[in-house]
Amino acid sequence: MLISHHLLLCATPTKAVCCDESLGKASWLKLKKLIKDLDLENPRRAEGIVLRSKVDCLRICADGPILLIWPDGIWYGGVTPERIEMIIREHILRRTPVEEWILKRTPLF
Repeated sequence: MLISHHLLLCATPTKAVCCDESLGKASWLKLKKLIKDLDLENPRRAEGIVLRSKVDCLRICADGPILLIWPDGIWYGGVTPERIEMIIREHILRRTPVEEWILKRTPLF
């Protein structure tokens, strides 16, 4: 099975120092819904599937929720349900990162 991206969302940290837990939860629910609604988990998707994982901590203790997109190595900060939708549509579907919300880049390749 081909994988196009893996999205890691620091959404519900046990030590809520990076973000408000309710905002993290709402962002996670939006991410799950978008991936399902846009059929991004379909194994027949030519570009490959999009995986998603809710993580406890990405070790950036500010500007959360944080969304890390692999293999691009792009870290988005201040993620909200509205921003997640734009990130998915622009970064994942159109392959154009949303520059204004990028915290840092750590490309895999």
